[in-house]
Amino acid sequence: MDNNPAKQGKYLPGSRIPIVAEHRIVEDRPDLVLVFPWNIRDEVGQRLESLAGWSGSIVTAVPELRVD
Repeated sequence: MDNNPAKQGKYLPGSRIPIVAEHRIVEDRPDLVLVFPWNIRDEVGQRLESLAGWSGSIVTAVPELRVD
């Protein structure tokens, strides 16, 4: 998920993981969201929690595995 329209519809480098618009989180209602940039995890978490209809978990793997 990224709010930058220039990144949406593209993929994370070296992967097939798509970068989607924020509204897709509400539409698709994933059980979890994997946040790669661990240093902005709290910021992303606050944004996700503000979205109506989303109640999944946030996962980070660096610096340690964390699921909330």
